Amino acid sequence: MISNQILSDRHARGYLTILTGLLLLVALVCIGMWAQPSRPSSPSVKPSAPAAVVPAQSAPTHEMNAADLEAFLDGLMPAQLEREDVAGAVIAVVKDGQVIFAKGYGYSDLSKRTPVTPDSTLFRIGSISKLFTWTSVMQLVEQGKLDLSRDVNDYLDFKIPPAFGKPITLRNIMTHTSGFEEIGKDLFVADAQHMDSLEYYVKNHIPERIFPPGAVPAYSNYATTLAGYIVQRVSGKPFEQYVAENIFTPLEMKRTTFVQPLPEDLKPMMSNGYDRASSDPKPFEFVEAFPAGSVSTTARDMGNFMIAHLQNGQFGSAQILRPETATLMHSRAFGADDRMNGMAHGFYEESADGHRIIGHAGDTELFHSDLHLILDSNVGLFVSYNSAGKGELSPRTVLFEKFLDRYFPYTQPPPGKIENAKADAASVAGLYLNSRRFESSLLKLTSLLGESKVFANPDGTISIDPLKGPNGQLLKFEEISPLLYREVHGRAHIGFKRDGNGQLQFQLDWPFFIFQKVGFWENKYFNYTLAIFGLVMVVLTVLLWPVGALIRKHYGRPLDLSPLERKLRLSVRLVCILFICFFGGWLAVLAKAMADPSAINALAPWIICFGVLGVLCAFGAVLVCVNAFRSWSAPNRWLWTKLHDTALALACLGLVWFAITWNLMNFNMHY
Repeated sequence: MISNQILSDRHARGYLTILTGLLLLVALVCIGMWAQPSRPSSPSVKPSAPAAVVPAQSAPTHEMNAADLEAFLDGLMPAQLEREDVAGAVIAVVKDGQVIFAKGYGYSDLSKRTPVTPDSTLFRIGSISKLFTWTSVMQLVEQGKLDLSRDVNDYLDFKIPPAFGKPITLRNIMTHTSGFEEIGKDLFVADAQHMDSLEYYVKNHIPERIFPPGAVPAYSNYATTLAGYIVQRVSGKPFEQYVAENIFTPLEMKRTTFVQPLPEDLKPMMSNGYDRASSDPKPFEFVEAFPAGSVSTTARDMGNFMIAHLQNGQFGSAQILRPETATLMHSRAFGADDRMNGMAHGFYEESADGHRIIGHAGDTELFHSDLHLILDSNVGLFVSYNSAGKGELSPRTVLFEKFLDRYFPYTQPPPGKIENAKADAASVAGLYLNSRRFESSLLKLTSLLGESKVFANPDGTISIDPLKGPNGQLLKFEEISPLLYREVHGRAHIGFKRDGNGQLQFQLDWPFFIFQKVGFWENKYFNYTLAIFGLVMVVLTVLLWPVGALIRKHYGRPLDLSPLERKLRLSVRLVCILFICFFGGWLAVLAKAMADPSAINALAPWIICFGVLGVLCAFGAVLVCVNAFRSWSAPNRWLWTKLHDTALALACLGLVWFAITWNLMNFNMHY
């Protein structure tokens, strides 16, 4: 649910790009899989400046007030919505304890031409919902009912299985260092009838633990949902009721709710959600892991929430957190790299342009939102869009950067002189794997497809695919201190360092995941080559089977094979068909699921079906190898036939290795 380009917590979009292209890669990769982009230039979403805050170097040229904000945003938003094919958006800006600007743009219902309004149009805010969960946790911490350093199993009526010799704590969960792998099943469900209780969800979707607690940031919706369940158990109230009574009510957030489906009085206010404004609206989205992302709210209500946090828990006469608790919540709690932004307690740092900023992004499939708190200026910005739009560069990122440029202008200091910039760039070049990933399920293949590539440019700068700019070109980064890079003519930063095992990793200024350098066996180009070679061989073998028969019939040249050899030859062709059905079947099933994110929840029968088919393919590969061995011992066999049989055996073994390595033939229903 949290999104900003390569993190994109637009979960279902990222999860299901799995096999869309294994066959197409035959052409694409053969043409240019080793090629480097020729003009790396400017990221689709730009990380913020390093966490170390330095004084701003330029004085503001625009006063932040209602009139100037309206002039600025009225000039930006309508053009942005039209250009990006977005139906509508809403914005709220707070300063010094007041909502100084709130306005809607575009439409909540295009067919009815219903305009978006800041106080009566509801938007889904995705993972920004987590901030209410974390605020609830901190309320119970200050009451002495929860301890951030205590084993979470002490608060549960079930057990998180032990791993790495260390328990998971609430602080680990709030800093996304619980060590859980990613899971996708039942994050979204099709409708209210498919919703299970919070208790059922947390007990039946426990992810594998792939990192020691407190060591590696890896964003986790499950962990946040677990925290919501702890709030429910400790408070003795349903989670959504606790939040309504202890946050929404005192903050006068009268049109904000975790409840799904919406209460009857709020349903008419809900904005439609669109893939694009030019497409039809989609149904209301149901989030089963709801403490992690189900809130529906208005911009005005979110303004009140921002004011409370900017004022250390106070809103009017209400105090939802003590000042010391709010200060703790906003303080840095974990950082994978001291030079970069880190995690606060639930919020994450977005510090940029000499200012300390904390915030959170949020995404459902259809709604895309950001919340930013510029703490040292007592300013907050909330924005939400009801469509994904079409551009590579996130509209909300463009908005926030222009907002900073207008009201907090800043001149970046010149980079220091780095003597060995080209050598450093060459040393960090390679492929990197996101720490937020699937490991134990069939969705592990998304990790392979999502590997990021670091390029060393001839001028000593680096580029990272897929970080791109508005022009669609890769962004360039220059080294400003050892292994710390900044966007050329921009504010984005990337920091490289070695972990405890000496392996390279890098972090963007989104601190809830890192990227870890991959080895040869995980290298996507090696794996693409293996899969493409295997698929080409089995497909050609099947396609040329009848062609060869027709040619032999035409020239009256029947096969000179013994009955055993004929049976073995037929078995080999049937094994090739099994491989085609296996990989082609997964491609078809997952491509269909990609069109409907909730369809990922119904993959269990296919996992069994293709698991069995994969086992048959593995046994069949043994037959192919036997055939290749016999082929070389047959004195009358043509050399090219022997070479084909050998290549086919290697191809089948490679496909089996690929399927096992990337979990395409396991029976794990927990994905």
